[in-house]
Amino acid sequence: MTQPITDLRETVRRRYAAAAVQVTEGGTACCGPQAIEIDDNFGSTLYAADERDTLPAEAVAASLGCGNPTAVVGLHEGERVLDLGSGGGVDVLLSARRVGPTGKVYGLDMTEEMLALALANQKKAGATNVEFLKGAIEAVPLPAHTIDVVISNCVINLSTDKPAVFAEMFRVLVPGGRIGISDVVADDTLTSAQRAERGDYVGCIAGALSFAEYRAGLEAAGFTSIEINPTHAVADGMHSAIVRAMKPTTSNKTEASTADDSCCGVTACCTPAEQAHDPNRSVTEAKSASGCNCS
Repeated sequence: MTQPITDLRETVRRRYAAAAVQVTEGGTACCGPQAIEIDDNFGSTLYAADERDTLPAEAVAASLGCGNPTAVVGLHEGERVLDLGSGGGVDVLLSARRVGPTGKVYGLDMTEEMLALALANQKKAGATNVEFLKGAIEAVPLPAHTIDVVISNCVINLSTDKPAVFAEMFRVLVPGGRIGISDVVADDTLTSAQRAERGDYVGCIAGALSFAEYRAGLEAAGFTSIEINPTHAVADGMHSAIVRAMKPTTSNKTEASTADDSCCGVTACCTPAEQAHDPNRSVTEAKSASGCNCS
């Protein structure tokens, strides 16, 4: 019998909350906290040693991803980056180094325990161009058209509403923005039942999309220049893959009304839902900077 969506979400939340607690409160190895025990297809071993050495030991120990999106997305100075499902902050902190002091990196996670760990790691790393947000990747708490690059590391397969995730990525990206994602993807020949036979949902296997499903989902959201390239096997017919795509500079796709109903440097102007385009400004500051006379 299929597990209800609400139960799946709670199972995922509990799993990653427990992982954060394990790193925060668990025993330590000779040189730092004990890494979470997972197989060689996931975790900190997928990062280069020189990258791991620049990060707080707790961020490395909490790594649960299936790749290293920061190594393939080509981040540049001054860019604004959003990490979906940021966990202990490893990809956020690596991205923060790449975008520099003029850039900004947001980490989004739904788990209080992971956010607490990430904030502690941010403090240890001394990263001032980083902000962690609590929320769901299906409903990103950022205004439209404010992010240059979306990254994610083995998290989208855990979502119970992947079309919503793709739509949110498209919404928050500026025209010409891009995604660079590591995720688990299944061979097109595998049915949902066959994927579930190879691993459970919380283990990043049962909920994975096929290559064709992933491409179709991104296309439906409006993305172009889609590339899905497998990197290594994680189970029979299941692969870690790098997913790249672009938001067109011009688009005929109709986005959410709050994204289009914008003026004065804010979205949804003069409504209870209005938000500044620049997340570092208040609504009043945004309107003042734009010369808007709305109150």
